[in-house]
Amino acid sequence: MTQFSTEQAARHLLLQARGRVTPARLGVLSILLDADVALSHQEIEHTALQQGCAFDRVTLYRALDWLVEQRVAHKIAGADRTWRYNAQAGTPHQHAHFHCKHCEQVFCLENLQPALLFSLPPGYQVEQVELNLQGCCPSCAGKV
Repeated sequence: MTQFSTEQAARHLLLQARGRVTPARLGVLSILLDADVALSHQEIEHTALQQGCAFDRVTLYRALDWLVEQRVAHKIAGADRTWRYNAQAGTPHQHAHFHCKHCEQVFCLENLQPALLFSLPPGYQVEQVELNLQGCCPSCAGKV
């Protein structure tokens, strides 16, 4: 996405979440929307600095927490015990994550086939499903 369309998309998602469009929320969500992989707090902070947006750590954490609470983003616990964040542009978090053991990146995998099917005993209600796969991503596969 271009910066202009990414910022517009981020602004639209923030308004849909009925939240204030603060510079931190807008900047962080724009970074997440532009990312091809889930990003750590440090990677988001670094990208923000490169783009000329300087947020202190507390503001960044608060923005990320709010985005997750509003389901505009989701967070993923990496195998290295680092939280990574990804934009969730209005879609429910019902997909798998792939952690590359070589480059340490985490990718969201949508529409895996066959789809995960299961039935729960009566009375149970699913709110979230997490499926974490580990291995080698396509970029690293050629290097191994």
